[in-house]
Amino acid sequence: MLNEIQKQILQQVADMTDIPAGAVNIRSDGQKEFRRNTENIEIVSKTDKDGIDILIKPHTKHENVHIPVVLTKSGFHDMVYNDFFVGEGAEVRIVAGCGIHNCGSCDSEHDGIHTFHIGKNAKVTYIEKHYGEGSGGGKRILNPQTVVYLEEGASITMETSQLAGVDDTKRYTKIVAEGENAEILITEKLLTHDDQHAVSEMDVILNGSGSKTRVISRSVAKDSSTQLFYPRVQGNCDCFGHVSCDAIIMGRAKVRAIPEISCNHVDASLIHEAAIGRIAGEQLLKLETLGLTPEQAEEKILEGFLR
Repeated sequence: MLNEIQKQILQQVADMTDIPAGAVNIRSDGQKEFRRNTENIEIVSKTDKDGIDILIKPHTKHENVHIPVVLTKSGFHDMVYNDFFVGEGAEVRIVAGCGIHNCGSCDSEHDGIHTFHIGKNAKVTYIEKHYGEGSGGGKRILNPQTVVYLEEGASITMETSQLAGVDDTKRYTKIVAEGENAEILITEKLLTHDDQHAVSEMDVILNGSGSKTRVISRSVAKDSSTQLFYPRVQGNCDCFGHVSCDAIIMGRAKVRAIPEISCNHVDASLIHEAAIGRIAGEQLLKLETLGLTPEQAEEKILEGFLR
């Protein structure tokens, strides 16, 4: 059974106060802690490597999948391979993420590779949260990879967030719109502080006629932390893509945003924009006149920016 620390971490990464409805797989310190399938969604352990297959039947509607990971042992390194097979016409919400509680002196690390095969006209909402805590000197390290293949008319709405406690992370995302009229929406939220380091690298490849993508990054870098955001969108057909990177920088932090677009078809329409700056003084002043302290005003602005 889960202990209190494990339960607290689960609440942070997957909005879980109790075991939620739907298909569930909870992994704790490298072991399966709990699993539940539904009539339309089956979770199966891999036999050739560590990880699971999530099989979603065609035309499954409005069901949820929760697959959180928890690390509580200092010095533990975890690596999993999870594959999602989403049937034609299905509409599902998948909540994943990892929480690390490290109170020791050794680094703890979770690396996960999630691969999605999304069938014709299927719609997936994928939410991934990362969280770290603990008073030990060991680092909390997360290196997620997400690879998505979309068939005709399929769509994915991908929401990722890392807002506390992760010392070092390198995220790689690759999404390929193979079918016509496939749609991709990616929203990324990131907060770093102290001397944390975060890298987010992304390839969105639009091969199907009429495919679309929108990539939105919102980040805050505080203290001496560093961030690198490198999204690349490639248009190989008549398609549309928009990349937007906005960051707030504070203290001695450093942020690099390098959006890249490649048009390989005369009817590909791609746009990118990036902005990095400090909190505007007039924003702080306005909130302070309403009775907030400078610190409270700053936190309110950052909260709204990352919402």
